[in-house]
Amino acid sequence: MHDDPQSAREERTISRWTRSQAAAIRRSEETLAPVVYPPAEDIDPDVHVWDTWLLRNRDGTIAEIDGYRVIFSLTAPADLLPGKRHDVATIRYFYSRDGREWTCGGPVFEESAEQRSAGSRTESGDSVPFGSRQWAGSALYDRRGGVADDDEDGQLYLYYTASGTRDETDLTYTQRLAVGSGGTIETDDDGLEISGPFDHEILLEPDGTEYEREEQSRGMIYTFRDPWFFEDPQTGETCLLFEANTPVPDPELESDRYDADPEHLDFNGSVGIAVSPSGDPTEWELESPILEGVGTNQELERPHLVVQNGRYYLFLSSHEHTFAEGLEGYDALYGFVADSLRGEYVPLNESGLVLTNPESAPFQTYSWLAYPHREEILVSSFFNYYDLRGLSLDDVAHLPDDEQQRRFGGTLAPTVRLGVDGTETRVLGVLDHGHLPLPRENLPTLFSSYRGGDGGGEY
Repeated sequence: MHDDPQSAREERTISRWTRSQAAAIRRSEETLAPVVYPPAEDIDPDVHVWDTWLLRNRDGTIAEIDGYRVIFSLTAPADLLPGKRHDVATIRYFYSRDGREWTCGGPVFEESAEQRSAGSRTESGDSVPFGSRQWAGSALYDRRGGVADDDEDGQLYLYYTASGTRDETDLTYTQRLAVGSGGTIETDDDGLEISGPFDHEILLEPDGTEYEREEQSRGMIYTFRDPWFFEDPQTGETCLLFEANTPVPDPELESDRYDADPEHLDFNGSVGIAVSPSGDPTEWELESPILEGVGTNQELERPHLVVQNGRYYLFLSSHEHTFAEGLEGYDALYGFVADSLRGEYVPLNESGLVLTNPESAPFQTYSWLAYPHREEILVSSFFNYYDLRGLSLDDVAHLPDDEQQRRFGGTLAPTVRLGVDGTETRVLGVLDHGHLPLPRENLPTLFSSYRGGDGGGEY
């Protein structure tokens, strides 16, 4: 046993996204998405839609419930200014038979005013969600025996970030990893319905040693969020990935270890991991991060894994403004690859850049989510701010309300097709807004030929 926790930590494999790697970030034809234009119809005109994830089986495959596939999204009323949407975020679900046309089923966690005021509880958990609003997570449909094609009913686990505290009068940014379990999914000829009651539990909070607590934070943004369920196909180990920050108590002493100047160490994003020794989707133990961006980037958002050809592809989203001083990154999907879950991750395309917006529309999409489709990887995201004509996101907040609304997409973006070859990726083409096909379904040929360029590409 080690008396020095730091020494024990160093013996574990913690991969690092270094400044020298990130310094190589450049747009290229292989990493460039085309310019996105508004769709004919939004997924739901009544709500803003952003961070989205699929309902998956325990082995990571897309769950099908009587022929339906299900997605979950953060949502807010469409008449709310887009910049305020995170303050009231609610998880809604949508379902589809063909992965193209989506129907909104409503909020996942319904609650009455009486429930909220009473704070009523069940034996195994809480009847209403934790936090004043919910941020992104993941969803597991755990069938009995873990058989993906079993017709028996499964157990629904909806992991989410409990942001703030219930009934707070002043908005706070406390973040904990939570789950709602126990809901049911029913289908008929008219559609699919998810209903409660759900039992809610706080699963994990930062420990202050491996993962920074809010009161320890010196950075521009504090993070402990985005739980993502993953079962390792090689070992069967049950895991939960999440976004966090690594504590750096004394930047002067640790600058050599991270190969960064002390003033850069406040940018300390990490990809955390917890394990469930029993496989129970509600019991977790924190372990050391699998990737750190200390000295490089503050926010490694929505981390998730795709296992393909025996390799582990770790993807995450990040912003241009969360890179440390001296680095120039983009709002983009970044990726890393290793030979095992805890192996040494190296950045894809040398820098980590996998997919970004064109220079003419740098904020048009965000919050990418990758999943395998045969030999390719498909990447979904949401349609963010467009037609900015050189304006920054800070500038947008000073526009008239109607202009802020007009320039925000608030719906699903076109799905991007990626080719993957070892440590390199390339954009192959795009699908329609919100088209999320299953691996057995053929991709359309209409957008199969894509040529990138500074103007955003043609397709």
